[in-house]
Parts: sequence; structure tokens; C-alpha cells
Amino acid sequence: MSDHERQPARFPWPPVIYLAAIAIAATLGIFYPLAWFGPPLSDILFAIGCLLIVGFVILDVQAMRTLHKAGTAILPTRGADALVTSGPFAVSRNPIYLGNSMLLAGIALVSGNPWFLVLLVIACFLTQKLAIEPEERHLALRFGKKYRDYQKRVRRWF
Repeated sequence: MSDHERQPARFPWPPVIYLAAIAIAATLGIFYPLAWFGPPLSDILFAIGCLLIVGFVILDVQAMRTLHKAGTAILPTRGADALVTSGPFAVSRNPIYLGNSMLLAGIALVSGNPWFLVLLVIACFLTQKLAIEPEERHLALRFGKKYRDYQKRVRRWF
């Protein structure tokens, strides 16, 4: 069994990437604040941001529950024991990463700090390269045609 077949990654990149993005965006917002919209648009964006944060919680909890019910790993450093295609995974191949991205966007809209949107783009790119692509190789090696068929049916992010 190859390394990619056993585990997709040796380091848990996604939580580190998103936590670093939050810390960097917050720091940049303090020392190098960028302009933001005024009322009434800022109030509407605040409400949308709150909805995104609630959506993050719901999506992440549902995805983790679905993985747990299937008896497979939640941690990005553990190999998959089952190919999960139900629940949030029927809509996105990466609902937890999508949820994490919703959180960053939500924080941007709630806080009025555009740095979160800049860091969101960087976090998505890094997550794609450091986590999603290795996970996809792992799942393709582990589940073969079943996974490739799933890839054709369900989009990566949404």
C-alpha cells in the first residue's frame, strides 16, 4: 500500500491555513485598515455575514456527523475507510473546507474587514494545493472508479 493510499497528508493543513488566515487578516485590519461600505449596505452585509457564519456551523457539523456515521476519518491526516457521498457530500466533495471558507467570508462581512476576503482567496488556493489535491489522489487510489464517478457527479467546492 502506497503512502497516498494510507493517508492523504502528514500535516493537517486546512485548520492551520484557515486559523492563520483569520489571525493575519485580523492583524492587517488593525495595522493597515482598508475602506469598507457605510450604512445601509454595511448593515445588509453584516446580516449576510451572520447567515454565512451560521451556515458554516450547520455545514461543518452535518459533514462531520456524516463522516462519523460512515465510520471514516474526519481528520485530514487520516486515510478514508469509506467513500462518503451522502449528506453535504452529495453537494460538495469538500463541505468542511467550503464551510471554513464561508466562515472567513462571514467574518469579513460582520467585521467590515476586507482583509478577510483577501486572505480567503489565499486560503482557498492553499487548501486546494496542500489538502484537496492530495486527498483526491488518496481517494482515487483507495476507491478507484467509484471515486472517479463521484468526482463527475459532484463539484469540488460547490
